[in-house]
Amino acid sequence: MKAVCLLSGGMDSSTLAYVARDMGYHIIALHLRYGQPTEDAEYDCARKIAASLDAEEFLTVNLDYLRSIGGSSLTDDALTIGDHTGVEEGLPNTYVPFRNANLIAIATSLAEARGAEAVFIGVQASDYAGYPDCRPQFIDAFQQVIDTGTADATQIKLMAPFVTMSKTEILKQGFALGVPYGDTWSCYRSGAPACGTCDSCHYRLAAFREAGIEDPIPYEVRE
Repeated sequence: MKAVCLLSGGMDSSTLAYVARDMGYHIIALHLRYGQPTEDAEYDCARKIAASLDAEEFLTVNLDYLRSIGGSSLTDDALTIGDHTGVEEGLPNTYVPFRNANLIAIATSLAEARGAEAVFIGVQASDYAGYPDCRPQFIDAFQQVIDTGTADATQIKLMAPFVTMSKTEILKQGFALGVPYGDTWSCYRSGAPACGTCDSCHYRLAAFREAGIEDPIPYEVRE
């Protein structure tokens, strides 16, 4: 069996790829760059994770058109990536409009071309203020798109096993599978060290604290 794994190089997607391998899939790693501030660090980590999994293929696709669209602090230099405040007032500006639909569409194209049976994506319904393209309803709807828009003989399952899990639960599963978290990157702002104060750093550090293990990557600030 083969699976296309969307591999950003972050904590969740790296754990996801290890889960897919544990399920018996041979990994086709798909890494997507879209001009985010830490894209080089993410790319380096994604390559290391793919190598640790003996991935059959590591494909990088450039989605820099998302910078032309803008609408997110990850793709628009005029917007600022803020510190985590703990106050949820609508979507955070790190939400990239409809990003996951773009990612899954490309992953589906790759899966159909390679004869893969599954596409894995590490979304969580609890991500930050509830990104709309991380909800179970979105995954269910996109499965229908895949079923409708691929060849009749094609059967591709969209797998989102973390969608109802917490980051701490994901991390504990990763520990059991031996995920090398020192080779992952989650910070929105900085390639080295991680800032420690953006939403992504905050939730990653909180998960490690709750798991009772120190995060192995360097931080400018450890909240």
